[in-house]
Amino acid sequence: MASQIAIVLQGKDKPTYTPYREDGDMCIVLNAKDICVTGRKLTNKFYRWHTGYVGHLKERSLKDQLAKDPTEVIRKAVLRMLPRNKLRDDRDRKLRIFSGSEHPFTDRPVEPFVMPPRNVREMRPRAKRALIRAQKKAEQASTSPIAKKGDEAQVSA
Repeated sequence: MASQIAIVLQGKDKPTYTPYREDGDMCIVLNAKDICVTGRKLTNKFYRWHTGYVGHLKERSLKDQLAKDPTEVIRKAVLRMLPRNKLRDDRDRKLRIFSGSEHPFTDRPVEPFVMPPRNVREMRPRAKRALIRAQKKAEQASTSPIAKKGDEAQVSA
């Protein structure tokens, strides 16, 4: 999501894009508190900053940051994807993030942004074969527990 927002803020989705001009659109992000992350990022991803005093390197996990201010998570993700140049502050002003679904721009026509479909690469052949074997094994286990009990009875007799 953050990469798509960065593209819209820069204006890269327009045919008139030039890297030295500010032609991006304003982005309004709603429901920031409802974002989901994959993997173990909630506990393993940290936001670190230094206070300026000796030994005062502070850190906060993604889970704690979402509890404190979920808008800052999206803002940092987007700003770190923008190029570090003189246009960055202007692009930051065009990004508005709200925790809930209410926003003060009800008088403007706001069009929802539809995310383009993701290009997910196919599984590697070895992993695909392993997945198929696991599925077949699960099917056999679910269909043949009765046959196994009958076989055990014949063997013991």
